[in-house]
Amino acid sequence: MFSEKNPSPKQLSAYTALIVSIPVALAFLIVEKQLWMGIVAFIIMFICSYLLISYVLETFIFRKIKLIYKFIHQTKASKREEVYYKYILPKKTINEVKEDVEKWAAQRSEEIELLKKTEAYRKEFLQNLSHELKTPVFAIQGYVDTLLDGAINDPNNNMKFLENTSKNVDRLVALLEDLDEISKLETNEQILHQDFFIIQDLIKEVYDLLSLKLSKKNIKASIKKGCDAPITVYADKEKIKQVVTNIISNAIKYGKENGTVIASIYSTDDKNVLIEFSDDGIGMAEEHLQRIFERFYRTDFGRSRNIGGSGLGLAICKHIIEAHSQTIHARSTLNVGTTIGFTLSSNKD
Repeated sequence: MFSEKNPSPKQLSAYTALIVSIPVALAFLIVEKQLWMGIVAFIIMFICSYLLISYVLETFIFRKIKLIYKFIHQTKASKREEVYYKYILPKKTINEVKEDVEKWAAQRSEEIELLKKTEAYRKEFLQNLSHELKTPVFAIQGYVDTLLDGAINDPNNNMKFLENTSKNVDRLVALLEDLDEISKLETNEQILHQDFFIIQDLIKEVYDLLSLKLSKKNIKASIKKGCDAPITVYADKEKIKQVVTNIISNAIKYGKENGTVIASIYSTDDKNVLIEFSDDGIGMAEEHLQRIFERFYRTDFGRSRNIGGSGLGLAICKHIIEAHSQTIHARSTLNVGTTIGFTLSSNKD
């Protein structure tokens, strides 16, 4: 049956041949004044027109369309694709083919944009990595050169230079360890050893671990009232300890003197637990929130570097939490403070 909206090539050929044949048959009928002449002319004209139009459509249109589809797939046609080209494609209208090509073009456009973003991110990462490596390496080089030039014989400065060299070596080692850690997390090489533990006990353990740094800035670290009832989570305890340590360390670095760090723990449902850490430090502008979990991203490059750290802490946190199939987020207001939270599972499922 003829489909007016979506004619196949054969239907289109027959329809066009019919339109051409009728006037010719009528002309023969008028001139010759014999019905059989009109019928013969109609049949001959219809068959010739149909064959010619079918050939033109197949040769000059649908073969080109086949080439377009082959170009889109960029592969040698398989047997399945050959069946598609032979039986399914000819049934498609030009508008349907146009939609397919536009869809393919849109997908390629998205891929190109993603590649551009990835390339920009790669360049930024390499630039930041180079900067992070150069700082301790140049410092070490400077101290070593000074010692070799004679300062090693100066009892007033040689130990100072060696101590500074050692600090920069430690900084370089920490950076390389963080890079190795994040590389393993990204390639799923890190195996999670999950078990049940009470999250409040782990937070208190981290508070004790960082008590010296907290006391230097007189920052009070606590668990929010009403959140101290023990809540059990199922995760890799050592990895989550690393996450909490990184978050609290950041709160100390960017916190103010006599400030606070408060942990909040909530059972959001029967399956998940939300853990948040809030400080009243310098905070950050909203435009930074989407990028603070990127490697080496700093809201204030110069000041952040002077404060210290590898710039990989939050990126490592993100990968650890995502390795647990959970999420991490941040909220912040400039000069008010920052809240960083993540979820963990409360059961094996």
